[in-house]
Amino acid sequence: MDSLVKELRQKNIDFVSNNLFDRLTYANDASHYLLTPSLITKPKSAEDLSNIFRIVNSNHIGVTFRSGGTSLSGQGVSDGLLVDTRRNFKNIEVLDDGEKVRVEPGLTVNRVNASLRKYGKKLGPDPASEIACTIGGVVANNSSGMSCGTIFNTYKTLSSLKFVLSSGTLIDSKDIDADELLRIKEPLIYEGLINLRKRIIEKPYLVEKINIAYSIKNTMGYGLNSFVDFEKPIDILTHLLVGSEGTLGFIAEATFNTIDLLNENATTLLLFDDLKDATKSLPLLKESNANVIELLDISSLKVAKREHMADLVLKDLTFANNAALLVEYQAKTKNELEELTNLALKTFKEIGQSHAIFHKDPEVRNQLWHARKGLYAAVAGNRAKGTTALLEDISVPMQNLHETTMHLSQLLNKHKYLDSVIFGHAKDGNLHFLLNEKFNDENHLQRYIDFTNDLVELVLSQDGSLKAEHGTGRIMAPFVKKQFGEELYQIMVDLKKLIDPKNLLNPGVIINENEKIYIENLKTQNSIDQEVDKCVECGYCETVCPSKDVTLTPRQRITLRRAEVEALKTNDQETLDAIKENYDYQAIDTCAVDGMCQTACPVHINTGDLVKRLRSENQSGVSQYLGFIASKNWSKTTNLLSKLLTLAKKLPSSLVIPVNKIARQIGGNNSLPLWNKELPNGGRPRVGKSINNPDLLYFPSCTSSLYGEDSTIQSFLSLCNKAGLNVLIPEDIDQLCCATPWSSKGLTQGFEEMALKTSTSILKHLKDPAVEVVSDASSCSQGLQNLLKDTSVSTKDLVQFIAESVLPKLEINRKVSTLALHPTCSGVEMGTNKFLNQIALSIADEVITPLDWSCCGFAGDRGLLHPELTESATEKEAQEIKNQEIQYFASTNKPCQIALSKATGKKYVHIVELLDELSR
Repeated sequence: MDSLVKELRQKNIDFVSNNLFDRLTYANDASHYLLTPSLITKPKSAEDLSNIFRIVNSNHIGVTFRSGGTSLSGQGVSDGLLVDTRRNFKNIEVLDDGEKVRVEPGLTVNRVNASLRKYGKKLGPDPASEIACTIGGVVANNSSGMSCGTIFNTYKTLSSLKFVLSSGTLIDSKDIDADELLRIKEPLIYEGLINLRKRIIEKPYLVEKINIAYSIKNTMGYGLNSFVDFEKPIDILTHLLVGSEGTLGFIAEATFNTIDLLNENATTLLLFDDLKDATKSLPLLKESNANVIELLDISSLKVAKREHMADLVLKDLTFANNAALLVEYQAKTKNELEELTNLALKTFKEIGQSHAIFHKDPEVRNQLWHARKGLYAAVAGNRAKGTTALLEDISVPMQNLHETTMHLSQLLNKHKYLDSVIFGHAKDGNLHFLLNEKFNDENHLQRYIDFTNDLVELVLSQDGSLKAEHGTGRIMAPFVKKQFGEELYQIMVDLKKLIDPKNLLNPGVIINENEKIYIENLKTQNSIDQEVDKCVECGYCETVCPSKDVTLTPRQRITLRRAEVEALKTNDQETLDAIKENYDYQAIDTCAVDGMCQTACPVHINTGDLVKRLRSENQSGVSQYLGFIASKNWSKTTNLLSKLLTLAKKLPSSLVIPVNKIARQIGGNNSLPLWNKELPNGGRPRVGKSINNPDLLYFPSCTSSLYGEDSTIQSFLSLCNKAGLNVLIPEDIDQLCCATPWSSKGLTQGFEEMALKTSTSILKHLKDPAVEVVSDASSCSQGLQNLLKDTSVSTKDLVQFIAESVLPKLEINRKVSTLALHPTCSGVEMGTNKFLNQIALSIADEVITPLDWSCCGFAGDRGLLHPELTESATEKEAQEIKNQEIQYFASTNKPCQIALSKATGKKYVHIVELLDELSR
């Protein structure tokens, strides 16, 4: 392996590692399989892949591609060479005014759609994992989704591909001479594709069998419809790569034909007495041009009703209603939607649903969709400890959906999967169901085997597909022959040998003669930490994590904890040593504990809670004591730090920087910040303001007394004066803090002291409970909300208070031309970034929120302790800002303003400073 590492590094591949810790971080994906790769690489280009393939051809090691890690069938794990394409392959080009888009494999579906939004377009595929799944996986798995069906899936909307074959040959199918180039460079493949097509086309019964198989959602085996739909070898091969799960080549770039973005929506939940009535209504609903028709069985409805967000929409549900259909109509304009819904209401009468009501209000629609989308979280999140969650999917012709659903329900009961739910994309005959299984128990494993065999027989008896959306992977590889029959299966085997003769690309996936492959290398999820035990390892958290490109993601922080517990059980000292040596820095020290992972997690895990506890356990008694002393003497502490910042700013950088570095070496990188010349002077102490009958209690953040001038405080007071509002500031304000710094560092004694001191002071000053507490930094507002959540005190972030209580009373003197915003992670979690945008629109002609916006990772002082975290977190956003002509820049948090100012070279200020300047 060392010689292979050396060869790869000689080709200047960006990242090559056979370090055990690195390999362990890539052992897990969203599936229920676990394989530890032998080697990790992070190439930058298609040419890098060509070099990798040429090298592994002589080393006989399998190659698997990984990007988002959201695949569910085992196609994304490997014990060979794992190629991470998420880090570098992120270029995008919108073509023909949005009619097409050319994308590299590392961008997520959400990110691509964000680029298309201003053109009124989107990608056809709409997988549920769009926040995390990337274009590489979308193509490799032939992704579809809730709305796209088989009409707008990846296969149907693909325009061209740039790909690398296992020989290292690079082809771009959009080139005019691509077919000829394939013939010249790969003559055996070229002729072989012609011959395989001939074997199919000359037998009409095979053509008919293929057409029937792909008339429904089908990701089993290879896409043999490519041989029926196309004649040229280049077109056949391009479309065979769709859904090939990384077994035929590397997808370096994909060009898609886009579809219209339908922004107007109307949603309703139709309740039925039984499944038969629900499924019987499907043909008419489909004819009515419903974009989405989601089925929920009675178990789904019972689970959904328990969810608090579903209270309003399911409050009248009785379990005489044994099934439901969630139906949505979408259109480009309100008039078009009105026409659709008027016709739909006539259809509803025909199916006995004349009482149905359409909901267009986003809040109500979100509640309806939570009843459907929250099912996974509700069942997987409440699974028994030590069990693994499996999200399965099948599809059948729509006319067979009722019988299939009934038999599937009976199967689940027969095998005692009593907590399972059945739901799915009814319009496409596509069912999903969730199993929670304990794979380290022989009896449970045998149950799973018996259930799988029964499931295969059921689906095939209904002319269905064993995998509708999730891909064949390892889970269904033993059943591909049963799905297609001997003759078509042999064509698939011959295809694999033709394109990848040495079986280098994702060996074992799709084509595998091992009948037990689907029950080998299964995950056994040990119970680890209460904060994260519910994790299903889906990877949704990874795209929003600020440390994802510099150290670890939330999923990796959790899976490494699980690996450590497993190593303890098996006495695997090598694994324990690797984790012990690396975990503190990669998992704990460089976590921003910003909570963004929770906003994306389907089971609502905040990995930051785990990290804060681990930090607390790592803190020495001395550290805890010093944290406590700082909280007791916060005014003196902040004043000292402020003076040190001012002194450092006055002294020559050539003196400050070396002294600072030496001090960090002595005191530790987690104790002393790394100073840089872009940091502002220290601030001034906060001053109280007494007043009778206040309209609000203002809580200026202590970052104002630490960093720079108190212009945010002065601007807010000025705005309140313009609006005629009386402001109270506690007289002991300079001693107070939201306590977030202690919480995030795991300094429990200091946190408890400051939390008590701050909450006591606020409650003492508030004579009238109707008076709101307002803070000027988003993270502080969130901290105060947490401190005061068990009291009657109402807390608001400054931007919400301004938008609701101040802005309507102001007159805007003038507007700036362009204003770039950096929303905050706290704003996402509190739901206040919409108020930031409202204020910005009142003072700017054009408001720009970067498509690559993310948490800056500064996290109070984390960006000073570990500047590499903030540098990585802001890289993409900063590049986007630098490429545009923008007049002003604003945020709602001083640390974020410092981080973005350094990253972009632009001056970021608090939004209230601009509002004050531009209003009267």
